[in-house]
Amino acid sequence: MQDNLQIYMNEFLPLRDVVFNTLRQAILTGELKPGERLMEIHLANKLGVSRTPIREAIRKLELEGLVTMIPRRGAEVAQITEKSMNDVLEVRRALDALCVELACDRITPEELERLKEACDAFEAAVKTRDVKKIAQADVALHDIIVCATGNQRLIQLVNNLSEQMYRYRFEYIKDSSQHERLVEEHRVIYRSIVQKDKETASQAAKTHIDNQEKSIIRQIRLDRQKL
Repeated sequence: MQDNLQIYMNEFLPLRDVVFNTLRQAILTGELKPGERLMEIHLANKLGVSRTPIREAIRKLELEGLVTMIPRRGAEVAQITEKSMNDVLEVRRALDALCVELACDRITPEELERLKEACDAFEAAVKTRDVKKIAQADVALHDIIVCATGNQRLIQLVNNLSEQMYRYRFEYIKDSSQHERLVEEHRVIYRSIVQKDKETASQAAKTHIDNQEKSIIRQIRLDRQKL
């Protein structure tokens, strides 16, 4: 899988940050798979850089929990475990419920229109079956709800979780059998916010996360059986 890696240069960022962002994105989207070894020489050759920014990037990824150092093996992409997923989704479940409740009170007409457009865009993305497009549309939709809260501390907390969340969201979205359910869940959340129905909106947000958790656990256990 590492052979498909491609570095995206950015004239405004130091090389070490470009390498870090490249590897990070590859892990979050599953291009670099859980358990895959990260060999410095191979990655350096593939990305056309020295080993130093690779080493620095791996160290930062380890701090974020995306890379694990294994004795006598070196760096590996961290496994997606039920425990790590539960820890992230447990917090996100509570935050998402709070976000939709606050959005019921605070969302502006302009944001409500953008939310409707985001729901339509998500449905259109689902039809493409392009996992990256679907994931991006999903993130964009939820970002509108989070911003509608107007609570900067809450927005910051959600953003801090969003990158870790993306990894699990991507695993979930790869399961095409869940796409229609996702579309319907978004519709329920949108209608609830329009109607300022906090109770329904909150429950729908929690169900949204609960279904994601169940689906990913199924995939984790299936992958474990294949080993």
